[in-house]
Amino acid sequence: MSAGYEVAVRAEAELGEGPTWDPATGRLLWLDILGMRVHTYDPATGRRTVRTTEQHVGAVKPRAGGGLVLNLRDGVGLLDPDDTFRWLHHEPVAGRRANEAAVAPDGSLWAGTMRYDEAPGGGTLTRLTGDGTARTVLSDATVSNGTGWSPDGRLMYYVDTPTRRVDVFDHDGEHVHARRPFVEIEEGAGFPDGLTVDAEGCVWVALWDGGAVRRYTPGGRLDRVIPLPTPRTTACAFGGAGLTDLYVTTARTGLPAPHPLSGSLLVVPGAGRGLPEPAFQG
Repeated sequence: MSAGYEVAVRAEAELGEGPTWDPATGRLLWLDILGMRVHTYDPATGRRTVRTTEQHVGAVKPRAGGGLVLNLRDGVGLLDPDDTFRWLHHEPVAGRRANEAAVAPDGSLWAGTMRYDEAPGGGTLTRLTGDGTARTVLSDATVSNGTGWSPDGRLMYYVDTPTRRVDVFDHDGEHVHARRPFVEIEEGAGFPDGLTVDAEGCVWVALWDGGAVRRYTPGGRLDRVIPLPTPRTTACAFGGAGLTDLYVTTARTGLPAPHPLSGSLLVVPGAGRGLPEPAFQG
């Protein structure tokens, strides 16, 4: 098991986020929220692409029939394989933008939002299905962030960053209930941001202003810390052919003197074994 990181893509993303492995194409998807860019990276060839969006983009995920689903400032949109765009759920709210999203075991998209001014309770978490049906799951989040499910799908992990916690819910396939703290990040260690769940049911969480990714066992015990040189680590996901490499996005925004690698996509080879994330069924 490797302990060191490598630079997958040297970049200067303002707010790098949302790494997602697309097994259909063998590429990693990631984005720059504030730069309004969707990136792809093929680790086998080193090939990269960059697509510009027309508004801030909080998440990008592959769709089961090809194309992408995008969590955008004004709602959730679909990009077809021929690059045709259409809104799946259009809900613009002044002063609010998208932030993170995850695909549940049933193929639904759980999309988060937040206020630009990070006003408490100004964000949401919404479940969307392929026919455009949207149901608000949480209506009082502040910075809706990392979301993921246990290997059996019975638990959902969730981060509202200012709480300094990763919370866990019981999940019955469509609904969540019995919210409770899973772990709390201690003062001075940064704030929880994006997360992923591995094949052993352990939760990996990136720490904003913590310069690290942590792994917690299903019982909530800290059992691994991966220090990184970039203080604003934002999210993590497993990728590569065997889902053994941990990709980590980073940010430059708000740093008076960013580290040279801030905004780059980093990778920790052989960090563990991830779970395949389902494609969005829409």
